[in-house]
Amino acid sequence: MAPALRLCALALALLPAALAAQDLPGDCGQYTNRSCEECLKNVTCLWCASSKRCTEYPVRRILPPADLCELRSARWGVCWVNFEALIIAMSVVGGTLLIMLGVCCCCCCCKKKSKKPDKDDERAAREREKRRVRQEERRAEMKSRHDEIRRKYGLFKEENPYAKFEN
Repeated sequence: MAPALRLCALALALLPAALAAQDLPGDCGQYTNRSCEECLKNVTCLWCASSKRCTEYPVRRILPPADLCELRSARWGVCWVNFEALIIAMSVVGGTLLIMLGVCCCCCCCKKKSKKPDKDDERAAREREKRRVRQEERRAEMKSRHDEIRRKYGLFKEENPYAKFEN
């Protein structure tokens, strides 16, 4: 029980320090005309390099509107990447990933089709071959039985009168 109380006391002691370290959302304006690094220490702030303004990031929109800051001047998170480059880079990376995914799917499907037959296919082929052999044996047996019956009753003719003449 004592370690749990110590943990709670430590959390309560660090809570005010954590709240003080985190800037409030409305504090972004105080970093205007300072540096990008100072502005972007607060994750809710957006730095506009062209006007050197630090404003609150419009969280309801994915991209900042043009009247707030142009995409090539807008910085968020890090100072060395603007939104225009971020959009282009993410599009290229996303497109590359989609193409790679499509190629992998095609390769897997083609590989699966061209793969040697699996055990079920082999077993089915063996069973088909056995059935065919048994059917041929039965057919030959029936033919021999019918020939015996024809010989017994004198219906069997050795030569077929309708056979083609061969030279």
